[in-house]
Amino acid sequence: MNKTELLYEGKAKKVYKTDNDECYIVDYKDDATAFNGLKKGTITGKGIVNNRMSNHMFKLLEAAGVPTHFVEELSERETAVRKVKIVPLEVIIRNIAAGSFSKRLGIAEGTKLACPVLEFCFKDDALGDPMVNEYHILATEIATKEEVEKLTKMAFRINEVMKDYFKTVGIELIDFKIEFGKTAEGEIILADEISPDTCRFWDSETMEKLDKDRFRRDLGGVEDAYLEVYRRLGLA
Repeated sequence: MNKTELLYEGKAKKVYKTDNDECYIVDYKDDATAFNGLKKGTITGKGIVNNRMSNHMFKLLEAAGVPTHFVEELSERETAVRKVKIVPLEVIIRNIAAGSFSKRLGIAEGTKLACPVLEFCFKDDALGDPMVNEYHILATEIATKEEVEKLTKMAFRINEVMKDYFKTVGIELIDFKIEFGKTAEGEIILADEISPDTCRFWDSETMEKLDKDRFRRDLGGVEDAYLEVYRRLGLA
């Protein structure tokens, strides 16, 4: 499979068309951004960690019955994925209060929530990815009621699988953002990535942050945190 054209370059990845009409190639970068691109930097080796970890998690989720866009890992930074049209929604699951959730509701970070919280954000950098609810989604025809129900069911299933899995390696899954895509046949599948860029990971014993918050909040040790997650998953 060969790249034919750069289709899209985002904050963390490049996506290429290929000579296979059914597949794209995703190339993970070391670039790091936060606060909708206001803060920029580089996390050395991040592209390798995020690529290989995402593929590891996609295979784990596939085995648990969650369809994903993963096809084949081509190199440390590149992966072949199924061609999809991304649903313009970020789907967020929160298990423990942190980040913007804590700020909005005045709940201390680290507070265990009585049940997982699901949130939707409309994917639009210019608007700052505003939070929306099902009524907004249906009124603006971003997705159908059936699609929202599918996204919701899949997101909670993904949370169950990942939360249990990360506990086995001493990591608490605080919250995470996922994205979905639609195939040419209309099937909704998990896309994008699962990594320390898109998840909050805390050490189960020390509650040390092992994710992108170390970059956002200038905590230092960013590369070490990403590598620690990578090591615990047996990928190093």
